[in-house]
Formats: sequence, C-alpha cells, structure tokens
Amino acid sequence: MIKIKGFQTLTLLDYPGRIAATVFTQGCNFRCPFCHNASLVVGFDKGEYIASKSVLSHLEKRKGKLSGLCISGGEPLLQKELPDFIKCVKALGYKVKLDTNGSLPNSLLSLLEAGLLDYVAMDIKNSREKYLITSGIETLINDDMLLLNIQKSIDILRSWGVPFEFRTTVVRELHSLDDIKQIGEWLAGDELFFLQNFVDSGDLISSGLTACTNDEMEGMCKCLKRFLPNVAIRGK
Repeated sequence: MIKIKGFQTLTLLDYPGRIAATVFTQGCNFRCPFCHNASLVVGFDKGEYIASKSVLSHLEKRKGKLSGLCISGGEPLLQKELPDFIKCVKALGYKVKLDTNGSLPNSLLSLLEAGLLDYVAMDIKNSREKYLITSGIETLINDDMLLLNIQKSIDILRSWGVPFEFRTTVVRELHSLDDIKQIGEWLAGDELFFLQNFVDSGDLISSGLTACTNDEMEGMCKCLKRFLPNVAIRGK
C-alpha cells in the first residue's frame, strides 16, 4: 500500500495551471533542516495512513472540477507502489505532477518511460559544494554519488519533453548570494526556475532558521537571471 499521510483535497497553487488535489507520502532519504514537513520525513510507520481508495474515490467524485493530482512528500519515489497508484489516477483522466528531490533518477526515468508523469518539480537544494549539508545527509552518503544522481535527474528532465521546473527554497543561514550564483552557473538554461523563501511551518527538522528579506530575494533573483532567464520568485 502506498503510504499516504496527508491529503489536500483542493489546491490552486501546487499544480501550475490546474485546479488540483495533493497527496503527501511518508518518508524521505533527505533530512533538510528547513523541511516544512518534518513529521513526514522522520515519522516512518507511525500513525495511520490514508487509504489510496479514499483518495481515488474523492478524485472520482470531483472529476470535471479537479483536473490534476500533485504527489509530494517526503520523497514520493521511495514508494514502491507509486506506479500502480498513478495508473489508477491516470485512469480517472487526471494529470499527475510529481515533486521530487532528484536523488532517485532511475525511478524518475521509469515513471517517465511509462507515461505516468505530466509535470515534474525538482528541488535544487543548493550549490554543488553545499548540497550534502543542505540536504542534511553529509554523514550518510558520498558527495560524488549524490551529485551524480542529481545531475542524472536534471539531464533526464531536460531530455524527456515533459514540462518541469527547478526550484530552490532559500534560507538565510544556508544560502548566500554566491551559492545562488553557483547554482545559476551550474544549471544555466532556459527552463522554469523558482526561488521560494523559507517559511517556518512549525514542523521543522531543525530550529534557528530564518527567511530572507524581500530585497535579498530580489537580489538573488537578479543574480540568477544572467544564467536562468526564466527565474521568478514564487509566493511573492
């Protein structure tokens, strides 16, 4: 059974251009200190799950009013039952958007090859030099291994043809202007890229983190435009 811990029955924000619903899956292989869904990340196998049948029943009833489902987390690609769940969603006529951290390129490619994804949002945590510490897993994985997988996911999205976006959540304690510049130099291209200011949800992995000012966000956006002309600040 796919491990669904949250279900937002209506969203106008999560799926660009669509009125959608969002499911949140349990578990993640990252421990980003600024994660706003900490209970999904660290609370493996705790509490009850939302039955996929309940989600599908809601989608069935809302056909014609909703047109998309966003699958977020946690990291949804950790769910072995994800392909079968998406097939059921697609059978109802819905478009599917996946939120992913990009660390599981083979799983991402498998879903794309099966025609199960209509939009992908991939997080870019930080510059390559600070990727591990920003992901909160610097003691758990080899730096080169992680970056290789992240780059594979970037290359897959760029070559596949399914609409996608990159996005970075900016935290004052973790992201300097130079870090943002390095992200731009690394990813330089014309795809959609969004900067998102950190918001303290009250359900964080770490404490002592703060958002940037509007002027700081504008400065970072201006810096990125030299490399990523389609950058914008989300939630501005």
